[in-house]
This record gives sequence, structure tokens and C-alpha cells, in this order.
Amino acid sequence: MIKISASLLAADFARLGEEVRLVEKAGCDMVHIDVMDGHFVPNITMGPMIVKAIRPHTGTFFDVHLMISEPERYAGAYIKAGADGITLHAESCGDHLREVVEEIKAQNVRVGCAISPDTPWTVLDPVLPLLDMVLVMTVYPGFGGQNFIEPTLQKVWALRRLYPELDIQVDGGLNEETVGEAVRAGANVIVMGTAFFGSKDPRELVKSIREMERR
Repeated sequence: MIKISASLLAADFARLGEEVRLVEKAGCDMVHIDVMDGHFVPNITMGPMIVKAIRPHTGTFFDVHLMISEPERYAGAYIKAGADGITLHAESCGDHLREVVEEIKAQNVRVGCAISPDTPWTVLDPVLPLLDMVLVMTVYPGFGGQNFIEPTLQKVWALRRLYPELDIQVDGGLNEETVGEAVRAGANVIVMGTAFFGSKDPRELVKSIREMERR
């Protein structure tokens, strides 16, 4: 089943409580929360206090994407604040990837691992059996509103054929045109930011994407 995660990076930050309620009302499966530290990526966004502040406004799954250095130092704070799932970047963990995944998984949350456009999916070999989800970035992490990088879907194809039951998420440049390509490649978790929050009818957008599974 296709799952849809609305990225708060494209939301109105002055109305975050209302925006997460909109995500739930539209029928999304997840709220995607991009965390950036100005070090791993050249931007700074939401800390644990923001997650804690918006948590009471919705029961929707909080999908926290840590685009930060040393994710193991901060994951616990996000979990305490209300994260239901933590996705860390393979590139930020180096040789300690398996250790970090195990440490976060022990905190009773779903764990995902993200790879940037230039990173081969094979770096995940040591942890794939432990993961609940793989996030294939279809843009370079750090900023919303970028153009979709089509060759990244080759990684989605490869992962889907080897792991038919794995949640494979795609994030970056996804809209009504590019989502179809991602779904055909094997992605089943779709992150939408600009397309979702800029839509005149978010509920209809969510419905139309889910129907792609039947085509």
C-alpha cells in the first residue's frame, strides 16, 4: 500500500499546529519532519521543542528525518518529544552505522536509513535486515523545492527486487508527475512538501496518489 508523508519543511511555520491537523485531515499516513543542523547539510531547521509543541495537535505518525551529524546524540531527544520513527543518514554514521541503528532501534521506534543521491544503496548492506525503511533521496538534502533527480530511482528498483516487503521511501521533487515514476520503480512511501502544502485540495491529491497503486 502506498503511504504518504507530508513534509513540514514546506508548511507555514507560523501555523504549524494547524498545518499538522491539515495533514491528518487530508488522510496522510505520516508527518515528515526534516531536521537539519547546519553541519551535515547547509541549513538549520526544527529541534525537539518544535516536535514536542506540535505533537498534541495530531495522532499521525511522526517520521523524523535526521539530516545531522552524530544522530545518535540527538535521536533520544526527538523520541522523547514524540517521534514515532527516526531516519538517519548512512553518510553521517560512517563505519558505526550498524551500531547507531541498533542503539536507536532499542528505543522502541521504527528506524530508517537514508542515502543521498550520490551514495550507492550497497552501503546499507550491513544494516538492511534491521531497518524498517530505506529513504532514497531524490534530491540533495538540505533544501526543499528542488528538482527531482530521476537516476536515483535505479536504487529504488534494485532495493525493491531484493526486499519486496521493505518500506522504500522517496523524498525530494515529488509531485503529481514524478510520483508515478517513483511508484513504478517500487517506492511505497512518498514524501511531498511543496506539492502537498501548495495544493488547492490536499485530500484529493492524497487520494489520487493512492489510486496509482491500482493502475
